[in-house]
Amino acid sequence: MTHEVTTGPSDKDRNYCLVDPSPWPIVMSFAVLILATGAVIWLSGHKGEAIFPHSKEIGAGGFFLGLAAVLATMFVWWRDVINEANRPGWHTPGVQNGLRWGMALFIFSEVMFFVAWFWAFFDSATFPNDAVQYMRTEVFGGLWPPKGTMVIDPWHLPIINTIILVSSGGTLMWGLKGLKENNRGQLIKGLMFTIGLGLLFTTLQVYEFIHAPFVFGYDPRHPTANNYGSTFFMATGFHGFHVVVGTIFLFVCLLRARAGAFSAHNHLGLEFAEWYWHFVDAVWIFLFICIYVWGNWGGVME
Repeated sequence: MTHEVTTGPSDKDRNYCLVDPSPWPIVMSFAVLILATGAVIWLSGHKGEAIFPHSKEIGAGGFFLGLAAVLATMFVWWRDVINEANRPGWHTPGVQNGLRWGMALFIFSEVMFFVAWFWAFFDSATFPNDAVQYMRTEVFGGLWPPKGTMVIDPWHLPIINTIILVSSGGTLMWGLKGLKENNRGQLIKGLMFTIGLGLLFTTLQVYEFIHAPFVFGYDPRHPTANNYGSTFFMATGFHGFHVVVGTIFLFVCLLRARAGAFSAHNHLGLEFAEWYWHFVDAVWIFLFICIYVWGNWGGVME
């Protein structure tokens, strides 16, 4: 049951529709809590084992359970929103503006996530000999990149991935231009090109991670285990996860476009996918400049 409410008898552009209460926000909150808690315990490694046995296995289980719950909740939540959008009079201009604000605030919260990873990276890179930091001088050798750490050449795979991701933003804009001109074929082609470029980016980044000359986390037994690997993999890996999510988002939009959804004046879901993808593009450019180029300056290239 829904209740239509208006702010004025003659102001039709400001009316909105109150839909039934949704359980998915609170379910998503608990799913993210399980995922984050599992990740922290899992990444604690041998330190977590000192607190309670099998913490690494428990953490990994919690992480993947939380991830599955997050993905399932995303599916049913977005399904409900799409079903509401298909009902005449439900997604009024007021409702659409509310959804836009929600998406904008979500992206802002994601920006703050990346601020944390960049903060950790810049703190380590600009103060490599800070005596206050535990073993920093001993492990880093007072240098950044840390002494003995071989780094990735930014002008090989990273620059190729930069070109790929920036190009994908262009193909997405081209596809949306087609939709606004009532050219559905151009929209579908643009989405297919963008998804393909996103998959190519992910493939190359996985290859880069596998062949990286340093490791994630701190392990006294490994000569390249230090903050460099931790901050690098957290920042670039978190971004890579967002690329995967964005690719799935675009794939859903592709399926809907092929089914006849979206029009020149009604394409809110596609608009949100575009926002998200451009956000992913912008973060990568910052990552490339700050971590791959500036952060590797003076290091021994792979």
